[in-house]
Amino acid sequence: MKKLAIINQRYGLEVNGGSEYYARLIAEHLNKYYDVEVLTTTALDYDTWDNFYPAGNDMINGVKIRRFSVSTSRNMLRFRIISKLTRMLYKVGIHLDKWWIKEQGPQTPELINYIKENKKDYDVFIFVTYLYYTTVMGLPEVADKAILIPTAHDEPYIHFQIYKKIFTISRAFIFLTEEEQDFVRKKFQNQDIPGDIIGVGIDIPEEMNNQEYRVKAVEAFRQKYYITGKYIIYAGRVDYGKKCDEMFDFFQKFKETQPNNDIQLVVIGKDMMGIPQHKDIHYLGFVPEEDKYAGIAGAEYLWLPSQFESLSIALLEAMALGIPGIVNGNCEVLKGHCKKSGAGVYYQNYDEFEAAFSNIFENMVEYGRMSEDAKHYVEKNYKWNVVEQKLQRIVDDL
Repeated sequence: MKKLAIINQRYGLEVNGGSEYYARLIAEHLNKYYDVEVLTTTALDYDTWDNFYPAGNDMINGVKIRRFSVSTSRNMLRFRIISKLTRMLYKVGIHLDKWWIKEQGPQTPELINYIKENKKDYDVFIFVTYLYYTTVMGLPEVADKAILIPTAHDEPYIHFQIYKKIFTISRAFIFLTEEEQDFVRKKFQNQDIPGDIIGVGIDIPEEMNNQEYRVKAVEAFRQKYYITGKYIIYAGRVDYGKKCDEMFDFFQKFKETQPNNDIQLVVIGKDMMGIPQHKDIHYLGFVPEEDKYAGIAGAEYLWLPSQFESLSIALLEAMALGIPGIVNGNCEVLKGHCKKSGAGVYYQNYDEFEAAFSNIFENMVEYGRMSEDAKHYVEKNYKWNVVEQKLQRIVDDL
């Protein structure tokens, strides 16, 4: 049986993050066919990278985990200043990439040394997400055995010189969407490196397909969190990088201009920036999985304001539940989901948002069609049996 190492910067049931969740999903699904081991850090939060989990061996849902300590904590204020400085100097040809990637972190020399010293013990190394120290420093040590799942999008950092190497020495790529593949191929001119668009399988809890159970679950969610009336929901990290500040600004401006509209905004996820005080904004924090699904199932729409997404599992989970999306049209991936499914609306500025937001609750026949199209889109394109077959093909070819 082939032995696979999956490398990601954080890993755990308590971890809240897109690439981290994706890494856990593929680890658990590939573990059925290979001897899978996850190589990761002891960090829980990306804002500090402070050590949280014990270093050493662990096991989650049948998958073996090997954790390594983070040597240096991150100060977010200092990191933001350094990030701004690095981007400014990059424009005039001065590159501070190596300094920046250390500040980006998580700095874990023990993990990199382990990869270097134990390369022969693994048949394939799968690095999930391009952005962090663990990939930039670890992948070159095992490039001849490395598959990169970049989770890439057109953001300022990907243009730093330090990333060119990992995008041109990997043995293979796994892309999440057609839009991501097109961007990476155009940016790095690496068409000679094999790759495939695989995406992810979306499995909502089986009981959520039972209408009677679903109604009870939504009602229990409303009672638990004191939610009444119609609401839209945001589920994910509450951060400037996700354009949550713009989301709150747009929502509050909309409520000022249309005070008779009683729609509310429910927010689920870890707060990294501060939530504005508003009677129609309900911040619930980090909630259990069953509450997350119930909360999404009871919403009118899922709102995704982020401009930089490579897939968005949250949107696909919502669509699987028949909940359409409201998304930032400046993100090609999110806009692509809406256009291909016919199950969402997108905007590029406040005026477009207001126009869309004012009309989406009016036509219930149209809403019903969008709900069915959303479920059909996920059923057709994001099933685990197809994803697993594609993953196995890439691993075995390597």
